[in-house]
Amino acid sequence: MRKQPGSVSMGQLWRFFLPLGLSASLVTISHVIINSTLTHAANQKVVIASYAIAMSLLIITERPAVLLRQTCSALVRDKRSFRAMLRVGQLVFASILLLGMIICYTPLGRWIFGGLFGAEDALVPDIVNVYQILMFVSIFSGIRCLYHGVIIYNMRTKWLTIGMVLRLLGMYGLSLYFMHVGVNSGTVGAIIFLSGMMIEALVSYLEGSSLVRRMPEREEGHTVRSGRQVFSFYRPMLLSTLIAVWIGPSINALLGKTSDAALSIASFALAASLVQLTLSFFTYFHQIVLNFYKTDPETVRKFTLLLGFIPTVLVCILAFTPAGEFVVGHVMGVEGKLKAETIRAMQPFVLLALALPWLDVGNGIIMVRGQTRVIVGSQSANLLFTLTTAALCIWFTPGWNGAIGAWSQSIGVAAECLFVAIAIRRIGHGTKFISHQATAETAASDTE
Repeated sequence: MRKQPGSVSMGQLWRFFLPLGLSASLVTISHVIINSTLTHAANQKVVIASYAIAMSLLIITERPAVLLRQTCSALVRDKRSFRAMLRVGQLVFASILLLGMIICYTPLGRWIFGGLFGAEDALVPDIVNVYQILMFVSIFSGIRCLYHGVIIYNMRTKWLTIGMVLRLLGMYGLSLYFMHVGVNSGTVGAIIFLSGMMIEALVSYLEGSSLVRRMPEREEGHTVRSGRQVFSFYRPMLLSTLIAVWIGPSINALLGKTSDAALSIASFALAASLVQLTLSFFTYFHQIVLNFYKTDPETVRKFTLLLGFIPTVLVCILAFTPAGEFVVGHVMGVEGKLKAETIRAMQPFVLLALALPWLDVGNGIIMVRGQTRVIVGSQSANLLFTLTTAALCIWFTPGWNGAIGAWSQSIGVAAECLFVAIAIRRIGHGTKFISHQATAETAASDTE
C-alpha cells in the first residue's frame, strides 16, 4: 500500500534507497570479473580489445532498453497500464534485435567497427563475433529494467540487490570455469556478461510479474491505457539518449588534439572511471522523487540534502588528499606521469560531483510532471557546453591534458543541471506538484 501524503519517514526512504545504491555500485564488479578473466588469454591484447570495442557499441544500443525502468516506474499503476508498457517494451526489444542483426550480418557492422571505431581490419571479425553475443544482452537488460520499474514502484528494492548478487555469483562461477578450460577469444567475456544479465533478468521477471498479478485491472483515476501514451513519455528520453551518446566519443576525439594525446586520453579515462565508481551509489535520486515526492516532498528534500553533498566530499578526498595518490598509485597500479595527470584530471570532477545529484533530482521532477521533452533540451545544452569547453581549452591550454576532458564533462553536466533547474521553475510557476495521473494525461494529450 502507498502511504498517504505526509506519512513518509526517513527510515522508509533509507530502506528504499540503500538497495538501489548498493546494486548500482555492484555493477562495476561485473566488469572487473570479465576483465580479470580476459587477462588469462594467451593473446591478451587482441582478446581484450575485441571485447572492449564491441562493448563500446553495446553501451549505445542498450540505452533505449535501460530507459524502460524510469518509464515503467513513472507510468505503470495497474494491469492495463502495464500491458501498454509491455507493448512499448516489445517494440524496443524488436528494434534492438533488428539493429543487432544488421550490424552482425551486413557490411554495416564492419564499417562501424573498422571505420567509425577505428579498429584494425584484422580485429574486426573478432569484434563482430563478440557483438553477435552481446547484442542479446540489451534484450535481457530491457526485460530486467522493465520489471525493475514495477519492483521499484512497489518498494521492493531489495530484489534489485538480490538479483545483482546472484548475477555476480553466476558470472564469477562461469569465470572460474573459463579460466580452467582456457580463454581463447573475446566471446568469453560476452558469454559471461550475457549469462549474468540473464540471471538478473530472471530474478526481476519472477518478482516483477508476481507484483503485476496483484495489481488491479484498472486503478481509479489512472489514465494510462495505450502504448501511444507510454511512448509519448518515453520518446523524448530516447531522443535525449541519441544526443548523450555523442558526449563521450566527442571528448576523446578532441583530447586527441592535445599536446600529448595518449597521456590525455589515458589519464581522463582513469580519472573518469574512478569518479564514476565513487558516484555510482548516488545515481538513483530520481527514483526517490518519482516514488515519494508527491507523498511527502519535505522529507524527500531533507533526504536528498542529507546525501546530495556526499559525492562532492568523496571526490574532493580523492582529488586533493593523499588518499587519491594511494588509490591511483597502489590500488590501480598507475605510476609516473600518468599517475600525476590522473590525479590532476580528478580535480575538475568536483564540479560534476556537486551537480550530478541535483541533476538527478531535477530529472525525477521532470519525469513526474510528464515534461520529458525538457530532457532533450538539457542534453543538448550538455553537449554544446562540453564541446565548447573542450575546444577552448585545447586552443588556449593544450598542456592540461586529461583535465581538459574532466573540465569539459563537468561544465557540460553543470549546464545540463542549470537548464533543468530553470525549466522546473518555469514549468512549475504558479502550479502545484503534478501527480503521476496528471503525467499520464499530459502524455495522452501529446499524442491525440
